[in-house]
Amino acid sequence: MWHTVLLSLLAGVVGGNALPHFLRGLTRRRYPNLTGNGPVPNLIAGWSGLVLAGVIGAFAGPASHPAWSFGAIAVGVLLIGLFHAGPGAFGRREPGATS
Repeated sequence: MWHTVLLSLLAGVVGGNALPHFLRGLTRRRYPNLTGNGPVPNLIAGWSGLVLAGVIGAFAGPASHPAWSFGAIAVGVLLIGLFHAGPGAFGRREPGATS
């Protein structure tokens, strides 16, 4: 059961982190990214992260413990969301700064 919970938590974190990159790429907006801040690198990084989250989630074995798996994914997404809403990977933005 613990491998299911840990892999599901990791899948939630990876998927939650990939989502802002994917959405910024779709909306053609710049966003900090290791491979470049433009829309295309963000779209590719976001898509890759979503695919990776799906693969990790599949290896987690959610059928054996579906409630624990869903809960761990939800906590992982919440944790990475709080990180992005708080300090984020690149520090807190100044008030009134546009993105």
